[in-house]
Amino acid sequence: PDAGAPVAVVGSTQFMLHIEVDPVAEKARLGKEQARLEGEIARANAKLGNESFVARAPAAVVEQEKARVAAFEATLLQITAQLAKLA
Repeated sequence: PDAGAPVAVVGSTQFMLHIEVDPVAEKARLGKEQARLEGEIARANAKLGNESFVARAPAAVVEQEKARVAAFEATLLQITAQLAKLA
């Protein structure tokens, strides 16, 4: 059985699911998501790097952009790890 396979427990019986993934299609999907996230990070960092935006925007908006960057970077790390597993 696959070590990372999901397991369902029904009573005293355990069912392990066997999941097959098309590596080529998954790499393509993850590659697109990686590119999208990198674009989002670049756009958000450009906003945060703009002195005019930071000076004029409310503090809550600036903090929201920083939170978005952090969330995108965390997701990008997960995507990169998944791509490494498929390689």
